[in-house]
Amino acid sequence: MRTSPATISCIIPFFNEGDRLLRVLDVVTHVQGIKQIVCIDDGSEDPALSRTIRQRWPKIELIRREQNEGKAAAIREALAQVDSDFVLLMDADLQHVDQSELSRIVANVRKGVDADMLILRRLHAEWFVKMSRADVLLSGERILRRTDLEAVLAQPIKGFELEVAINDYMQRHQKRVCWVPWSATNTYKIAKRGPVEGFVADAAMYANIVGHVGVASVVRQYRSFARQPLWG
Repeated sequence: MRTSPATISCIIPFFNEGDRLLRVLDVVTHVQGIKQIVCIDDGSEDPALSRTIRQRWPKIELIRREQNEGKAAAIREALAQVDSDFVLLMDADLQHVDQSELSRIVANVRKGVDADMLILRRLHAEWFVKMSRADVLLSGERILRRTDLEAVLAQPIKGFELEVAINDYMQRHQKRVCWVPWSATNTYKIAKRGPVEGFVADAAMYANIVGHVGVASVVRQYRSFARQPLWG
């Protein structure tokens, strides 16, 4: 039985997110129980956002990469700065992040929960997202043990493969994974890049995902992975 609360670090990779990231940080920096916040700028075209973060939140650990190499590479570099028991992964483009909701999740993990990973399920995702279970399987918000994340990132993961690679690892190692309700929503690529470029980016993402873990793993995740809520 744990005699002291677990420690949690938060990693937020970003690329050209602007004010969306600042709104996320306005919430995350006020959540009690997060020991460390690491933001990693994955080669944003304008360095002004990194400067703003340093000015507003000097305690945030900020890493700036010169080239954009994708989410997995960014998190791998940030993870080298982390020694907490658990890691909270957060996307930088979230909207409607609820501080009380996130505080409850963090507090429960620190006390100890009957799960190796919690996925923050995006309850307000579009119907087609829920139909494919992407509100769970592809949620960028999740809390897992640092050692498990290190094991996943020891693999040659790149691009948008990270979430399904984590799922595949947890499923193959028979880890207990549950979801918890999460009110935040993400910003779709179509809204960021326009309809044509956004559609192409989404298609490339799904091809990337299936290419990495294989069709069998994708089907297995859809049918049986993280079906149970921890609460909610």
